[in-house]
Amino acid sequence: MFDPVIAPSGTLLGLLQRGRGDGTLHALTAPRAEALAALNHCVLRDPRHDWQLENRSLYYARLYLDLNGGLDAIEAHLFDPEDVLDADESRTGLALAVLGHLASYGRRDALDLLRRYAAHGVNWAWALDELALRDDDAGLRALAEPVLARFPRDSEGDAELAVAVRDAFEPRPWRLWAEDPRESVGTRVRAAQEAGCFDRWQRQMRPTGPRPGWSVRAVFEWAQQGVERGAALHVPAARCLAAVAGPEDRPEILEAARSGDEGARCTALRYLADSNDPVALDLVEGAVATGSTPVVEAAVDAFERMRSVAAVDRARGWAHRPDALGAAAGRVLACRGGARDRDLVLAALREAVRGEGPDAPTLWTLVDGTGRLGIACAAPVLRHIYRETTSSHLRGRAARALAATDPSFPAGFAVECLWDCEESTREVAARYAETGDNRVVERLRRLAADPAEEAEVQTAVRSRIGPDAPAV
Repeated sequence: MFDPVIAPSGTLLGLLQRGRGDGTLHALTAPRAEALAALNHCVLRDPRHDWQLENRSLYYARLYLDLNGGLDAIEAHLFDPEDVLDADESRTGLALAVLGHLASYGRRDALDLLRRYAAHGVNWAWALDELALRDDDAGLRALAEPVLARFPRDSEGDAELAVAVRDAFEPRPWRLWAEDPRESVGTRVRAAQEAGCFDRWQRQMRPTGPRPGWSVRAVFEWAQQGVERGAALHVPAARCLAAVAGPEDRPEILEAARSGDEGARCTALRYLADSNDPVALDLVEGAVATGSTPVVEAAVDAFERMRSVAAVDRARGWAHRPDALGAAAGRVLACRGGARDRDLVLAALREAVRGEGPDAPTLWTLVDGTGRLGIACAAPVLRHIYRETTSSHLRGRAARALAATDPSFPAGFAVECLWDCEESTREVAARYAETGDNRVVERLRRLAADPAEEAEVQTAVRSRIGPDAPAV
């Protein structure tokens, strides 16, 4: 999947793509046709950089309900001829998830569309998972024959069916079909379930990784084999090393950390850092200076995991470095530094935004640390990140940091956060948003009554509007 093209944050489309609460508020006041066009654009062209981490489906489904939007555009997208040519889940996954939420809100047209796609679409498994949570038994049983018809009645088809049953995210449809008295349905599904269980057992009985009795050298060789086939194994290899290494093996491990091949060096650095070896920090610094890119990355990751006072002290000295180790030092201070480190964390935050923009991965830790340390003068930078980042998850972290640093947050961003796409952000808003705004009171009541809302959000809402809460 190509990286999505995100519109500017000041446009309706840009707000909706980011999942910001202001997106919903602007859409509800914009011309309905314009709002629906922007909404359909988002649903049919997933704007998320990481669909496994960022939420959008409930956010878009609620806006369809508020706008009384039809589903013709989604239907055309799902059953476009491209569906046969492009089987990537990213093409249809968001649209199917939105339909699932709409079905849970009682939209019969969404339920019917999910059923049709489960029977005929390429990404049928996703649609079936959505139906498993929302459809009744009769509706799911009616899908047994069209779904099973996808798998030929031969050894290859039966093997594919066993994998589909074994890897199903929601098992409810398959359990219903296993109870079907028809030989072509119930008997076949039960056989697939047994084959899947047997396959899982076989894989457990044929481990390919380290075994008891391995030496330190064998662990290093296994890690290097992973490098040669493109798989980074130094993290599990370091755990194995912790199990097999004794005091007599320390010289060999130190030598590997200084000059070993890539797999051994990464493994040794990780092991020494995790065990807080007294020379680990010097070896990390040396690896950053002389190692290959994978070794540098492994050394930096190992350093960031260290919890010792010595590691924090060394971070204070490294924080001014203009390289990966300097950036890591800023993150270490953000996580484990004290009040004396506020200036260094703030400098790292500003440098990251200035050098890499509001979507820099390093900002996740730095933003959290800014809130943890209560760096009030960081509020302007945090507000910039909140507005401009395309990551709804990072925006939520910025919101939490603003709640701890910005006195204007309750009357400002906290209000729009009540409509945010991320439940954790809505939870922060429910705890902080000032209730002098009538929109806040009405939104809190709606969230409290919405069966699709997350329990954590509703708990926060009830702390504001429950019988023991201050009157709103």
